[in-house]
Amino acid sequence: WKEASWRRSRARIIAISEGIQMAEPVAKVQPPDWELRTETVLVRRNYEECMRGTRAPRPLVPPIYASSTYVLESAEAGEVLSNSNAANGYLYQRWGNPTADAAADVIAQLEGAAGTMLFSSGMAAINTTLFSYLKAGDHLVACQPCYGGVNSFSKLILQNLGIEISWVKGNSVEEYRKAVQKNTKLLYGESPANPTMSILDLEAFGELGKSLPNTITLVDCTFATPYLVQPMKYGIDLVIHSCTKYLAGHSDIIGGAVSYAKPEMGPWLREIHLLTNGAMAPFDAFLLHRSLKTLALRMDRHSENAMAVAHFLEQHPKVERVYYPGLASHPDHQLAKKQMKGFSGMVSFELKGGLDTGIKLVESTKVIVLAVSLGGVESLIEHPASMTHCDHHVSPEVKKASGITDGLIRLSVGIENIEDLIADLKQALDKL
Repeated sequence: WKEASWRRSRARIIAISEGIQMAEPVAKVQPPDWELRTETVLVRRNYEECMRGTRAPRPLVPPIYASSTYVLESAEAGEVLSNSNAANGYLYQRWGNPTADAAADVIAQLEGAAGTMLFSSGMAAINTTLFSYLKAGDHLVACQPCYGGVNSFSKLILQNLGIEISWVKGNSVEEYRKAVQKNTKLLYGESPANPTMSILDLEAFGELGKSLPNTITLVDCTFATPYLVQPMKYGIDLVIHSCTKYLAGHSDIIGGAVSYAKPEMGPWLREIHLLTNGAMAPFDAFLLHRSLKTLALRMDRHSENAMAVAHFLEQHPKVERVYYPGLASHPDHQLAKKQMKGFSGMVSFELKGGLDTGIKLVESTKVIVLAVSLGGVESLIEHPASMTHCDHHVSPEVKKASGITDGLIRLSVGIENIEDLIADLKQALDKL
């Protein structure tokens, strides 16, 4: 960050961690003029009465604000907060939490966004955003392949609400352009795409959105993180992340984030966010904030290890094809070099032999763990055709058109020693 931006961000985080009025002495609750009974003391003893000194502490790390509600100075203050959805204060945890605000602020600074909202899951972030900008009669254009949950949500919910959907193959902006209709309201993209690692031309995508009246561009950049790419620099309106993945990075929370480019987009998104009840829990927000501190270190190691794994796989005789944007053989390699600081830790590859071979490989690794999800410090492997992109989420016809073959393997490369990872892949491939 630029020095001024960093100082503003730091000041906001300190303010959040200190509470609403930290420049003032700690307010001591005035006790009643009679001696309270035991039962009342147990419930009503105020923690501020035992605080050392005359001012509240200034913790280095934003604390976990677990309270579901907040003490009000007056009924008038409660009215002001209620009328504004607590946009400038704290009223009720679902409406805002200082711990979550601290984490959201870091993500907003990384994105170069006007603001960021945190959610209880990546799907909660996606659903809320789509509900915010689409209604019956509107048209959505989305990429195929994409995250399996988006497929299911679109087919089971959006279409039943009267929202039209057009799917475009891959990440071709020209295909998006051809799919646009008079009632198109939102263009949905992924970069890199899940699980084929195709790259979206963000600049062209942003320009297409700007050329269409009342049309929003939204990009899911979970695989890249805002450390490696900032879509808003290219004119993208909304950016989504599953915080479960690289942003948290330790496979120990579920969460999502939506960042918006323009301040005027915030109030409406916030309104729908409150009504859909998808707020991130304070403890999860605390872990997310902690993990963001090491995001740069982790993403550099993920990218370094993934590049080595991709080169190893590309040279192996039992591997038909490797999909990694860092390889010169990847069709979007030059675009990835232009847009991304690094190529992330996600590698997909296609085995010779199909379904049985793919399943046998993922069940043969000893260091790399067979599990869904991605982006944690530990390496994970999965078989998309039978797991994340199974027939329940993605039809066989769509999988075939999207390049999700029975032999496709998705590998989330962790931060372990690279020699151990390659040795594990070698012994697993030797069993095929």
